[in-house]
Amino acid sequence: MSSPHAPLESLSQRLRSALGLRSVAGQMFALLTAVVLLLVAAGMAALLLQARHDSEAKVRERALAVAETLARSPSTLEGLQSADPTASLQPRTEDLRRRTNLAFIVVMSPTGVRYTHPNPALIGHRFSASIGPAVAGRAFTETLTGPSGRTVRAIVPVTRADGSVAGVVAVGVKVREVTRLVNRQLPVLLGGSAAAFALACGGVALVSRRLRLQTRGLGPVEIMRMYEHHDAVLHSVREGVLIVDGDRRVLLANDEARRLLDLPADAHGRHVNDLGLDPSTAELLASGRVATDEVHPAGERLLAVNHRPADWHGRPWGSVATLRDTTELRTLSGKADVARERLKLLYDASLSIGTTLDVRRTAEEVAHVAVPRFADFVTVDLPDSVLRGEEPGGAGAKMRRTAVGAIREDYPLYPVGELINFVPSSPQARGFGSGQPVFEPDLTAAPGVTAQDPERVEKILDYGIHSLITVPLRARGVILGVVNFWRSEKPEPFEDDDLSLAEELVGRAAVCIDNARRYTREHATALALQRSLLPRGLPEQTAVEVAHRYLPSQAGVGGDWFDVIPLSGARVALVVGDVVGHGLHAAATMGRLRTAVQNFSALDMPPDELLAHLDDLVGRLDQAEHEGEGESEDEAPIGDDGSDGIIGATCVYAIYDPVSRRCTMARAGHVPPALVTPDGTVDFPELPAGPPLGLGGLPFETAEFLLPESSQLVLYTNGLVEDRDRDIEISLQQLRDALTHPDRPPQQTCEAVLDALLPARPGDDIALLVARTRALDARHVASWDLAADPAVVSRVRAEVTAQLVDWGLGELEFSTELMISELVTNAIRYGGEPIQLRVIRERVLTCEVSDGSSTSPRLRRARTTDEGGRGLFLVAQLAQRWGTRYTTNGKIIWTEQALPP
Repeated sequence: MSSPHAPLESLSQRLRSALGLRSVAGQMFALLTAVVLLLVAAGMAALLLQARHDSEAKVRERALAVAETLARSPSTLEGLQSADPTASLQPRTEDLRRRTNLAFIVVMSPTGVRYTHPNPALIGHRFSASIGPAVAGRAFTETLTGPSGRTVRAIVPVTRADGSVAGVVAVGVKVREVTRLVNRQLPVLLGGSAAAFALACGGVALVSRRLRLQTRGLGPVEIMRMYEHHDAVLHSVREGVLIVDGDRRVLLANDEARRLLDLPADAHGRHVNDLGLDPSTAELLASGRVATDEVHPAGERLLAVNHRPADWHGRPWGSVATLRDTTELRTLSGKADVARERLKLLYDASLSIGTTLDVRRTAEEVAHVAVPRFADFVTVDLPDSVLRGEEPGGAGAKMRRTAVGAIREDYPLYPVGELINFVPSSPQARGFGSGQPVFEPDLTAAPGVTAQDPERVEKILDYGIHSLITVPLRARGVILGVVNFWRSEKPEPFEDDDLSLAEELVGRAAVCIDNARRYTREHATALALQRSLLPRGLPEQTAVEVAHRYLPSQAGVGGDWFDVIPLSGARVALVVGDVVGHGLHAAATMGRLRTAVQNFSALDMPPDELLAHLDDLVGRLDQAEHEGEGESEDEAPIGDDGSDGIIGATCVYAIYDPVSRRCTMARAGHVPPALVTPDGTVDFPELPAGPPLGLGGLPFETAEFLLPESSQLVLYTNGLVEDRDRDIEISLQQLRDALTHPDRPPQQTCEAVLDALLPARPGDDIALLVARTRALDARHVASWDLAADPAVVSRVRAEVTAQLVDWGLGELEFSTELMISELVTNAIRYGGEPIQLRVIRERVLTCEVSDGSSTSPRLRRARTTDEGGRGLFLVAQLAQRWGTRYTTNGKIIWTEQALPP
């Protein structure tokens, strides 16, 4: 008799089968779906509660803001103090209430008598709530619940100038007015939650599907039964099976593997090197390389070992080895030894080739690694374009003998450095042109070899060289040259197995040579770029006598730079910077920063402000680099510093004024400069370090120093004093000792510093800038303090003219008078005191007019009907350069005129 619940049980089984709940994947899907649903519901509830809370806070802020604005309005105080406050305040408050959709606005006396109310009938009556805190001068809010809903009321006092309370303002806002806005967002929140739930369920479904694919849709019972079947088969076969994981520890060894290798009982989980295996067998299992029927000794047995790396969906996790007893193949052990030696040769070649990124050095490593283990002589021939880092091009097979490996030095082959034009029939030309190896087992029967150079070939044959293999160096689809293997000592010629070994050896070497070639190309490009970006000559200026040095590091071209920038008023800016890393990226970034410093300097910015703008620029460059990641799949250039595109730099910036002899400096994470006074004292001034450029967040600070004339200011990069083999304190002391000779000119100072501190192989770029200060005395500078009176213009114009005549600059009288008249008049009319005029005679004639206003004049083109507005345009036409720079007390308008010949 069937159970009455049988139909329900059958339906439940069909439902579980449809959902896949009998499998592990189905159970995981149900569990994860429930968790996702709970998380979405909890998140939705939290968002709603937060929105409700935020709406009431906004109501409270709105009510208080309106009440405080109305209380602080002068018209409110005037209305309260008028003869009829209601007539003055009622219309304005009601108009404001209607426009802002408020519940009520009530203005009352300090005793609580209403002057305004939405219901005029309540005007003159006392306010129903307590206003004690407001009468005491303190604003407050409170929440009321009435028939129309929750209302927030803000009560604020209206105070007089002496602090006494003239009245009270009460503003009410209904919570539902703001809550309505939140309710409008509920469909969006609900839709977002539904979308999140759908996406999460989709993700869970994908995970479950992946799990179902991996478990084949099987349940726990089926999986256990499958494991039992596999275990029975694994331990019954007569072939050894050994499985090791990624750490080269034994995961599984069947009974046959334990017997053949004589494994200990606790072999499971132990490293293959700890099992007492033959070294060659242990090396094979630990290396993860592919092996097919390799013969390995195991006691008195010879085992044929097959070894394959194992992966799961493309991800390696270990390897599997199968073992067969092949003791009867003992006679083949000789060939096994040969194969092992060849594999050892390839292994040694992978370690010894490509240790540097130098094309010639890599070619030498290729030539020497195969002598004498594979060949008696090895020659490498490369086109000159490859040696320069370029792509191999041009017709024919003209190559230069780049490297030779030989068992003896009296070989008759072409020597290193010889430029060889191989004839088309030669093995080298055929291999270079076709990209295929050329095998000549008997040179006497190879007409192409004889056609190249009959006289030299005769010497080669007489020397005993009888067999040749030529293999082209092919990397990334480009043929870079050829490698020639010559045999003379062994009487037997090369065989086909030797050809495959030569191809494997040259294939690995070709990648290393191509890497070195591309690095050479990039290094040359970066060096040319950097040389074009660094100053080729120092600009003309009289403030300092300057000498400089720049030395690239052995690691490649870097981002160190220096600059000398003339500024207005005979001043000069000295800058030294260092960009992180090496290569094209660092050189290009250096060019950007140097250009930016020159542009910022042209705006007459103080050092701290200039560094702040430079810091912002580096931050934007770094952000642009990160935003560009992933847009291009091009591989990173060889020789890159490995910084993943992250931009960072340090900088020190100094401005020296030869008139006041003051030097203002600021630095951004840079090493401190050195200051040498005329008496020989060397000091490292206390200069705030500041963060490196690009970090942001912290301001930069300046320090100002009064420098005696003929002082030396030494700016440098960290490559001069930082070395892994030398403490920085020792370096700074060596620098101090090298600078204690103030009488030396800057050129000799640079040489002395480099002789004392330059390491044998610099690991970083070195930039050094030495500036000896000069001073402009009264013979070159004239100044006048002016009153804010237009009458002084004619007087100062006459005095400036007399000064120009005294300097022998009478040709500049007319233009200088016009510019001074315009600038001084503008300062008197639009600026503020103190007003000063200063004229400086050095490489140019500089006129400076300073005043106490920070408002800068604007150049414009006046219309024909305008009565004024042409003065500054006239100044710009007469002056060679003009501009504005700001000071702590105002601004300076300056002009420059070229001196007459």
